[in-house]
Amino acid sequence: MGVRTVVKKVIPKSVFPVIEPYGHMGEGILYNAISGFPGKGLKVIGVTGTNGKTSTCFMIHQMLRSAGLKSGLMTTVAYGVNEDIHQQVHHMTSQPMPELMRRLKWMKEQGVDWVVLETTSQGLAQHRTWGVPFSVAVMTNVTHEHIAYHGTFEKYRDAKRKLFKLANKNRNGLRVGVINADDPSAGLFKNDIERAITYGINSGDLRATDIHQTPTGSEYRAMLVQPKAEPQELRIKCNLPGSFNIENSLAAAAVGVVIGLSRHQIEQGIASLKEVEGRMTPIDEGQDFKVIVDYAHTPDSFEKLFKDMKPMTTGKIIALFGSLGGGDITKRPLQGEIAGKYADEVIVCEEDDRQENPADIMKDITVGAERSGKVQDKDLFLVHDRPQAIQFAINRAKTGDTVLLLGKGHEKTIEHADGEHPWNEIEQAHQALRSRTLVN
Repeated sequence: MGVRTVVKKVIPKSVFPVIEPYGHMGEGILYNAISGFPGKGLKVIGVTGTNGKTSTCFMIHQMLRSAGLKSGLMTTVAYGVNEDIHQQVHHMTSQPMPELMRRLKWMKEQGVDWVVLETTSQGLAQHRTWGVPFSVAVMTNVTHEHIAYHGTFEKYRDAKRKLFKLANKNRNGLRVGVINADDPSAGLFKNDIERAITYGINSGDLRATDIHQTPTGSEYRAMLVQPKAEPQELRIKCNLPGSFNIENSLAAAAVGVVIGLSRHQIEQGIASLKEVEGRMTPIDEGQDFKVIVDYAHTPDSFEKLFKDMKPMTTGKIIALFGSLGGGDITKRPLQGEIAGKYADEVIVCEEDDRQENPADIMKDITVGAERSGKVQDKDLFLVHDRPQAIQFAINRAKTGDTVLLLGKGHEKTIEHADGEHPWNEIEQAHQALRSRTLVN
């Protein structure tokens, strides 16, 4: 009986979770052995953070491709090599160990120069990246999220720090950290790695200045100042809107600096990325108001998104969202309160209820929205069914308004109590616009 057969038939899948976190480590060792340790010899850029991981990964991937390098990509949205990108269907960021090994092995066979890997706190805490040789570790930010799993913010933050400690142990890697200097946890991450380059809008080695934002993106100068080196200026054009994408593009540019790309390669690479599915995706059916699909689902991402959209909207902001069933309960009223503070109308609906009572999820959000002054059936509406809620939101929009459809983004399924069902937020938005009936 071979090792693969032992894993499949002799060791039940239920064994590994019981002995967490070492269950996944044991699984990692087994599948690395079965797959011939596919990570060996690869150069991996790991990206972690509460928000911005996916967009940052896509920017880095595109920058590497544009520079003529062969790049492998694994994110929440998609995976692949260079332009051969496949959509991610199921709800996951860090892939199960067997899938991670298969993809790394395939990428190695393709002869990739670099792998860009989106890396979650759960994956790091569970040792699901065992055997992955991180050369560069990137931190986008660390804010309130996944407290239900980790227990405390400190444990959540420290799980992310493991990426930097792993990179620091890779004696064949660059052992470099790329860190958001504007994040309160920056100093802790910096202590975890031999060498670091920091970035930010307000501080950092690589800092954005002369920022010009539009509804379709931003342009700015990035000044790199490091000890014993001449200051370097980059002129960055980012086609993804929002101040948070200025931060994400700075992270990508910093990666370009540490791996030795030229100024031209960094600038051209970031500018060549036109969009990331479900990340500030505009939906256009010829209407005279904006509809945007975005994955924002944390209090921090809400705060940044609404702050950016407020001055860019001449009419009302209509915000639609829900919250994950079985997830972090404490963030729900925060979501509701932030949306209620910035949006003119808030529509609460399902996101992924899973096994939780939908009414309880919506009530938790409503508490926060009402705390901000919103009143049910006036500027706060509860429409559980997401397709109906999207139609309701779009029917209410008028000239100059902005409709924000938040929380699902790129995801191709929606989870009910009976399991996953097909879903496409972008297509639902197009369909709702085509079926629109004006509400007076």
